Amino acid sequence: MEETMTAEPDLPPAPGAEQYLSLALANSAIALPGGHIIDLLGTPAATNQWLTERDLAPLDADMREMCATQLRSLREQIRALLASRVAGLPALPAALTAINDALTRVPTAPLLQWDDKTGPYRATPHPTTQVVDHALATLAADAADLLTGPDAERLTACGSDPCNRYLLRHGRRHWCSTRCGDRARAARAYARRTRPETA
Repeated sequence: MEETMTAEPDLPPAPGAEQYLSLALANSAIALPGGHIIDLLGTPAATNQWLTERDLAPLDADMREMCATQLRSLREQIRALLASRVAGLPALPAALTAINDALTRVPTAPLLQWDDKTGPYRATPHPTTQVVDHALATLAADAADLLTGPDAERLTACGSDPCNRYLLRHGRRHWCSTRCGDRARAARAYARRTRPETA
């Protein structure tokens, strides 16, 4: 049975998650032993906090459920792309479409604006009027950079069950945290001790 919680886990960021916002987003729903899931985007307030901590939204953005749902949806599409990359499988078309839609939500060039007193000028729309669109575009661009850049070769899934986090591998390490590494080693030791002897 899965139980979803929104409290911050006592886990350090997975290797690479501080470098790639999209990796941090993918890891914002954390599976823990016992069927527990911690969703750092589980409520609009938690979503606002997550975005604010990464300089993607102002503290007073007053996030709504629809906005949090959009971010959780992008998270699932990014997770699908990371899973495809790690497994060496083709990407799901819906995941590619979601990333490309997010990438094109905001203008990349300053738009032509008109002021009644001073006339024409060019400016990028103010991010506070399009907080979620800017956050989604930034996260999608980061995911595209990760998947097409040199770090894509180091991308892997945590090797400790039931952890569902992704990380950038350093050397032979394929755990997202010391806790997961300890849990995996303990599980292997237990399996060796309880394995039936063969004659």
